[in-house]
Amino acid sequence: MKILVAVKRVVDFNVKVRVKADGSGVDLVNVKMSMNPFDEIALEEAIRLKEKGLAEEVLAISIGPSACQDVLRTAMAMGADRGLLVEEDGETEPLYIAKLLRALVDREQPRLVILGKQAIDDDANQTGQMLAALLGWSQGIFASQVELKGADAQDLTLTREIDGGLETLNLNLPSIVTTDLRLNEPRNATLPNIMKARKKPLETTSAAELGVEHVLQTRTLSVSEPPGRQGQCQKLASAAELVEKLRMQAGVIA
Repeated sequence: MKILVAVKRVVDFNVKVRVKADGSGVDLVNVKMSMNPFDEIALEEAIRLKEKGLAEEVLAISIGPSACQDVLRTAMAMGADRGLLVEEDGETEPLYIAKLLRALVDREQPRLVILGKQAIDDDANQTGQMLAALLGWSQGIFASQVELKGADAQDLTLTREIDGGLETLNLNLPSIVTTDLRLNEPRNATLPNIMKARKKPLETTSAAELGVEHVLQTRTLSVSEPPGRQGQCQKLASAAELVEKLRMQAGVIA
């Protein structure tokens, strides 16, 4: 079985982002970039399934400028067998990404696609669901546990957190899975594996070669920083004092 994993290059989660002076977007000049943390979890799960003998190949895919090759090399250093970059210098959105992934699924024929549930730059949380709809595949989102079993590992059991507790889904492959933070702890790429990753195949293609037209459904009007904290924090001596201030000053309780 082949597993396809999509990895996105985003601003490192430790970096405080800055908005461009003209409000057109986020300033990426000299900013540290890395693999989206949710995608690291998706990749780790795919590698673990391969290590258990349940998959033959893990294919890492990224969509974006040529600089995205660095996250693909990281993915291969972690354990992916090969990388594939869809070069795209323009603006992207979840539906466009889902259409590109659908074209790649049609070409590569994986039985399982694992994605991070969201990217930390746009927090859209839409690509996995859109891809499942375009393919007509079963889907399990926000997975905190994944298990393949049955004849030829064709039955997928997935546990996900919901408001009332935990929900268990039984899915038939092919399927789309999106990963939550609690699924696993991604491994660090070791130096020997980083060196080996340089020799693994990394292919590049384009939306035109995949037959996908670059049409966006949304347009960014402006980007601005969130407003600063209003007012001053106060340290209160007791719960009774807090209740009194909520009643008399804030007026939020009767």
